[in-house]
Order: sequence, then structure tokens, then C-alpha cells
Amino acid sequence: MDTVTSTAAPAFANSPEMLGGLEGNRLPAPLESEIRAIYRHSPLYGRRFPLHNEPLQWSCYREIPAMTKKEIIDRGPAEFFADYAEIERGFQQKKFEYEHTSGTTAGPMTVVMEDGWWNAQTRRAYLAHPQLARYADRPYRKCVLAPVGCSSNLCPYEDHPFPHRYFDGTVYLNLSSDPFAFPEGEWERIVREVQAVKPQVIEGEPVYLSLLARALKKRHVSVPSVETLILTYGKASLQHSRRLAEAFPGAVQVDLYGSTEAGYLFVGDAFQDNLRVVEGNAFIELQPWREGLPDVFQIYVTTRDRVAMPLLRYHTGDIVRRTPAGYRILGRERDLYFRPDGRIVSAFEVDAALPADFACWHWSLVQVSEQRWEFQYVAEDLAPAGLETAVAAALGEGARVSLFRRKFIQPASSGKFALLKPLAR
Repeated sequence: MDTVTSTAAPAFANSPEMLGGLEGNRLPAPLESEIRAIYRHSPLYGRRFPLHNEPLQWSCYREIPAMTKKEIIDRGPAEFFADYAEIERGFQQKKFEYEHTSGTTAGPMTVVMEDGWWNAQTRRAYLAHPQLARYADRPYRKCVLAPVGCSSNLCPYEDHPFPHRYFDGTVYLNLSSDPFAFPEGEWERIVREVQAVKPQVIEGEPVYLSLLARALKKRHVSVPSVETLILTYGKASLQHSRRLAEAFPGAVQVDLYGSTEAGYLFVGDAFQDNLRVVEGNAFIELQPWREGLPDVFQIYVTTRDRVAMPLLRYHTGDIVRRTPAGYRILGRERDLYFRPDGRIVSAFEVDAALPADFACWHWSLVQVSEQRWEFQYVAEDLAPAGLETAVAAALGEGARVSLFRRKFIQPASSGKFALLKPLAR
């Protein structure tokens, strides 16, 4: 093994101040302390890779095998605990709770978390952004429009009347029986509930929020109480952002990225390329992804202050680009396309190619063969001439694009959307 490679510190998205410095061969104290705590809390890690008692060097850190979503699913949550019967008792005593993720890259995953962890890491995420910090320690009104695949205590929507879905100032607008294509009666209910709550914050999956904006526009309803829109659960398009700005003029849009199993990891201003790590929630290691892309990385997450199912060098499957102001989430590896000339295409490049006079509520670019693509969109009007040519140019030489206007675009079974769908490689 190359000595320089094995002993040099890897790159991290965290600030140098949080890590305490990356000089020398030894791990910074905050990172080593967290790794030791993870080994104490979850015997799984000791079985996967025994850890010595001497101070940790970067060469040892690099040998710790990465954790994947598939491995967590295959092993099951019981593997993280010395005595899972104690955890089951904790469920009954409300000391622990569980959540099923939506399974965007594999089968659904069961995540066990200690009581209060989700609220605590959410508070840290809010404090990491000036627009959200105002809500961290005082009551406020909020509406959530989450993917219908969300479940359990984090999204406690069931077929209950409106007052029984109102928790600590937050109303969960979804009903568990809803299909994605909400019938008009459901949009009537959702709009009435938004009017009744007069939320200061609306949080949701970007496509769902865009369609909420459409429902408000159709009914000539305004909600002037809204100060902040939180885009989360999925990848947003600039088209979604513009439709939201029309429906909620003056509201600040915040991009909050994370996952159920890892918590909130990055926060920043929507579409400003200034995402920053939520330092109190995680250490985020940057692994170079492909040659010729020096500022594009896979991310490996090590959670902080987690007791139940902590994650160490967890490979999320997401790709980020480093920018002068911070980071941009490009999306999942499988949702990115490489042009024949080697340039990467993400939803960002597609947005940039769309003509200025084009407006839609939702779009999805689907590759159907090596050179043929379908640009599916939901809009009130037909796309302007030249849109398919502009999108084809963004995809590179030889690409051909056909346009399809849809009444709605179906999500994955998880309830989430992929804006860009290249063929599996």
C-alpha cells in the first residue's frame, strides 16, 4: 500500500475548526472520540472491524469498512444492539422509536432511534441556518407535506380529522391512504387546513410543494403568513422553486438535506450553492468519485451523539459538488448521467437548459435508449418550441429528446421522485 495515501488525512466537508485540525497522521480528537463512542454503543462495529486501544491513525481509519444501506437492510436493526429485547422494552416504554425509510435505493430500512434524537438533530440543523434559527427555541406554526411512503412517529398522518393531526404547532397534511395523484377533494382539504393553520413554515417534498402551489393558484388562495419554505425529502428543480416563489412571495426557501437513518447533514439557501455541513450532527468525509472531476465527491457520514444505530463511514449514495460558497447536492449516483465527452449532467444542468419562457409544475427526464430521452412535464400550457433541442444539447452529442405533457408524473413506490432517470449502467 502507498504510504502517503494510507497515512494522509482524507478530505472532509466539515469546517477545520470543528475537526480540530487535519495535520499529522493521528485523527482529530473529536472524530476519534465519536468513533470510540460508536464502538461502545453498537457491538456490530467491533465484529466488523476490531479496533485497537492505541491512538487512531488515518491508516487505521481508512481500513474501517464503509457501511452501506444494503448492509443495514441485510443485517437488520437487531445487529446494532447487544440485547435487542432491551430495545423492544424501550419501544413499550417510549424510550426508543422506530421509523421505516422509503427505500429509494434498496428495500425499506427500519431505523431505531432513541427518544428525542430526531428533535435534537433537527434543532441543530435549524440553528445552523439564520432563517431557521428563529424557530429553534420558540413555538411556531408549521405544515408538512411529506412523501406518502413516510411512516411512523416522524410523519404521524393517518386517516384522522384535522385536529388530531396537529402536533405541537405542526400539522401533517398527508393522509396515509392518499395516492400521489391527489383528487381535487383532497387538495380542497389540504388548502383549507393550510388556511386554518396560517403556517409560518411549510416543509415538504419539492414536487408536492409545487403541486400545492398549483392548488392554491387554482383556488385564488394566498397564505401571507408563510415566512419560510423548507425543501427536503427529495431533489428540487428550479422550476419548483419558481412556482413556490409565485405562490408564497417573499418567503425564504431553504434547502435541508439528510436522511431518516443519518439525520440532517447539509443546510443552505435553496439554489445558492452554499450548502454547509450541520456540524453538530455529523462528520462528512469526501471521497473522490471519478477522474477528471476534482470537485465532485461521494460522501461518507459518521453520525454524532447517536446512541441507537449510530453510523460510521456510512456511504449514502449521494454525490456532492464543492463550490466557492459551499456545496451543491448533485443527487444519487444512479440519477446522474455522463455525456459522451465525460461531462456530468444532473438536474442542475437540465434546469439551466430550459428556455426562460417555459414554466411547469414538475418534470422528469427519462432515458429510454442509448440516445433517446423523454422529457415529461406537468404544465398548464404546451412547452415552447426549441425546448427539446435545448435539453438534447445539455445531454451531449447524439442525444434526441421527445416531449410528453402529462397530467401527473408517477413517483417511485417510496413516494419520492427522480428528476433525471438515466439507464442503469
